[in-house]
Amino acid sequence: MKFLDQAKIYVKSGAGGAGAVSFRREKYVEFGGPDGGSGGKGGDIIVRCVDGLNTLIDYRYKQHFKAGTGTHGMGRQRTGADGKDIILKVPVGTQIFEEDNETLIADLTEIGQEITLLEGGNGGFGNMHFKSSTNQSPRHANPGLPSEDMWIWLRLKLIADAGLVGLPNAGKSTFLSAVSAAKPKIADYPFTTLHPNLGVVKSGEREFVLADIPGLIEGAHEGAGIGDRFLGHIERTRTIIHLVDGTQEDVAGAYKTIRGELDAYGHGLAEKHEILALNKIDTLTEDVLAEKLAELKEASGKDVKTISAVSHQNVQDVLFSAQSQIDAAKRQEELDAMPETDEKWTP
Repeated sequence: MKFLDQAKIYVKSGAGGAGAVSFRREKYVEFGGPDGGSGGKGGDIIVRCVDGLNTLIDYRYKQHFKAGTGTHGMGRQRTGADGKDIILKVPVGTQIFEEDNETLIADLTEIGQEITLLEGGNGGFGNMHFKSSTNQSPRHANPGLPSEDMWIWLRLKLIADAGLVGLPNAGKSTFLSAVSAAKPKIADYPFTTLHPNLGVVKSGEREFVLADIPGLIEGAHEGAGIGDRFLGHIERTRTIIHLVDGTQEDVAGAYKTIRGELDAYGHGLAEKHEILALNKIDTLTEDVLAEKLAELKEASGKDVKTISAVSHQNVQDVLFSAQSQIDAAKRQEELDAMPETDEKWTP
């Protein structure tokens, strides 16, 4: 299945059915009163978050969704049938924006969560509704309320515990394939990965979800290489694993480029916990490795792990660090979610 993380669609609710003007006409009923029924309600446009989806590909080939119109009311006090609702099924992590692609309408982060985007028009009242002591034979009925329509953007932000970042060809896909059952495309050239990949990683007896996003380049926060959309996929992660290619000349510059893009993008990415790893050490001599490691430590001011995703060297150490940070972040989230209690002082 192809990956699609953004789609623009048109939605329209159903109009309400019109009320009927009708009078009871039966043999031996001399003064049959009004019996026009009301119209049915128009269908709603509902967006529902469901399990089993991880892409918006369903909205690539169909972009127009219109709910059913309410049936008109009929004689003999018969109310028209309601119009059929349209339910748009989306994966966990889908955000809904208005046509400007900036105004957020909803953020669906849990299975079963749903929102009614547009409500169908109410059906009009039939003439039996207007009968009164002063007007025994009303000859008018209400039309149904009109439908509503709008263009919206659906934008998917993957929900993963940890995210892989780095320049193109830093070895992120190789790392993901080494630690999970995911099979991303791997080749010895930049931009092999063109869309995000998810993998379930085992860390001892524990598991967490790791997202590999396509390699970032300078200017990614402004959309270069559609990097701004890729950066959105790691907004929800609890930690970042930053891989630096040990075979390139300027490892310090590579690190600063990625950090600069995270800072410029905002949305809290720069503040996320970072695990920094120098990759591809299996191709380096001891002297070159020591030199590159020193450069990267000086540029980052952080502890730097040395790994080889190909030979799996020190990979588990990175996973254990990520799991530890994920656990700490979850504990903090639980504490933040707890309601504050007023402690009562007792003598």
